[in-house]
Amino acid sequence: MLPSIFVRFKTGLVYTALLSAMIIAGCTMPKPQGQPTSAPQDNISAEINRYQAIIDAAHNQPSLAVIRAYIALESYATDDAARQKNLDETWQLLTQLSPQQMSELVINANEYTLQGWLDLLNTYQSNKQQSNKQDLDKLRLAIHDWQIRYPNNPAARSLPTALQQMLQEGQGSPATIGLFLPLSGQAKIFGEAIRQGFLDAQKGLPKPALPNPSLPNPSLPESSLPTNATDANEAVNAEPSASPENTEINDAPINDQPVNNQPVKVYDTDSQPLTELLEQAKQDGVTLVVGPLLKPNVEQLAQIETPLNILALNELDMPQRQPNICYFSLSPEDEAKNAALHIWQQQKSNPLVLIPRTELGTRVANAFAQEWQKLGGQTVLQQTFGTPYEMRQSMNRGVGIRLSGTPVSTASSATGPVDAVYIVATADELTIIKPMIDMAISSRKKPTLYASSRSNKSGSGPDFRLEMDGMQFSDIPLLTGINVPLMQQAAQKFANDYSLMRLYAMGIDAWSLANQFTQMQQEMGFHLSGASGELSVTDNCTVLRQLPWMQFNHGRITLENRTENTHNPEGIDNPENTDGTDTNSAGQGNNPNKVNNTL
Repeated sequence: MLPSIFVRFKTGLVYTALLSAMIIAGCTMPKPQGQPTSAPQDNISAEINRYQAIIDAAHNQPSLAVIRAYIALESYATDDAARQKNLDETWQLLTQLSPQQMSELVINANEYTLQGWLDLLNTYQSNKQQSNKQDLDKLRLAIHDWQIRYPNNPAARSLPTALQQMLQEGQGSPATIGLFLPLSGQAKIFGEAIRQGFLDAQKGLPKPALPNPSLPNPSLPESSLPTNATDANEAVNAEPSASPENTEINDAPINDQPVNNQPVKVYDTDSQPLTELLEQAKQDGVTLVVGPLLKPNVEQLAQIETPLNILALNELDMPQRQPNICYFSLSPEDEAKNAALHIWQQQKSNPLVLIPRTELGTRVANAFAQEWQKLGGQTVLQQTFGTPYEMRQSMNRGVGIRLSGTPVSTASSATGPVDAVYIVATADELTIIKPMIDMAISSRKKPTLYASSRSNKSGSGPDFRLEMDGMQFSDIPLLTGINVPLMQQAAQKFANDYSLMRLYAMGIDAWSLANQFTQMQQEMGFHLSGASGELSVTDNCTVLRQLPWMQFNHGRITLENRTENTHNPEGIDNPENTDGTDTNSAGQGNNPNKVNNTL
């Protein structure tokens, strides 16, 4: 009897072993035809359970096997909270490894994520000595260097919470900022405008008057807009005239608010090569660089490895994610994208882009068309115009501007009648273009006209406003009269040169962004109401800007209410950052001092 029992027992073990082998190998029993299979999901669940079993069996005791299990589970995290929890627990185990365990670790050559974690631990242990500001600054720089070397490690995208909190200790002692701007050479005037905005923001800016809550969309008062013939504007214009390069910049505090003593060191990017300036800033104790401004220098940043945080004041043509760099710029292409969004929200279908016959015009048309098609639109037509002299000659011959053009993209299909015209022109050009449009079309078929901020300049009086009646245009909040004291202060500083006032607003916002750099990098939904626009941030830490829109209305200027997106109820992507000042060609619209293709 016993042998028989033994045989049956042995046979059962064999079957059990075979079944276990089949399960481990991923084999499954055949299922009846027509029944849905859940094998892939079952396999995933089995993997998750297997790794979780390793973790549970360890009872919080660190080992290489447990760390590997956490790394494997990270890819199965279903949301940001679960992913952050996984990163936090991985880091906790790593920091509990004893020196002996660390010395005995043997990892495989293809375990890149594990290698990155171990290097992060080594970086932490090598640089964290005491909890004083100097050591924390040293640790911050070392970790940023690690993020550059391991950009694909999950901890490079979001550091463990304990490490984040440690790095934020002592933030009451703010970062030392290095302001990298061209302060000599051709671009000096633009660098000075940004520098002044940055330092004025550090000192404290005038506050706007409280709006009347009973007027949700009031007409802007005459006294609030430099574009109107106002007493304030006349007072500004009564000052001795000066060319922008000879304008004396007043460094005195602009109000009675307390001075912010945060250290700011200013560096001239025309004085030394960028690599030498970055090294000098590092030696000077700088932890955050704001700049550079010129586009060639920003492009060079992509080739330089530096542990410093950088808020670049321009952007790359092809954005690339780098953990220590964010991008903040002004460009007409970005304003064109904002215009496409605005026109789309107003339920227009067939836009025409009217552009100068220049390289700038081509860039703007392409940017508008790309954003329009991204929003779901089809064909965008473009038409170029010549010099004011050429357009006047056409008017003298009775020839207007017909609303036709060629598709921006050769792949575009046919389009219906033009119902919106986006005009990229100076104020002088616009005074010729609008009558030429009116000359060529009947009032019944008149499309809605939109202008870029290129046409918005100081000194345009009531005759201009009446002639432009019905036209919409965009510009930065600083120039809309939302904060009258700040606008008047900027006008006085820069002799009412709107190009420089836009750069001044950029400097103001650069100060705010620099002081929220960590939030920019880590917080989803980051938002800032700035002097240069409503600011938000993309995944690659590029600042997006949305501009307010205004309209000429019977000789006055009214702010447009924001319209909801009716084309796409599900919502659309945020527009790119917008502003009329071309920091790729230095504001050619209003400022005669041009630095083509350098900003």
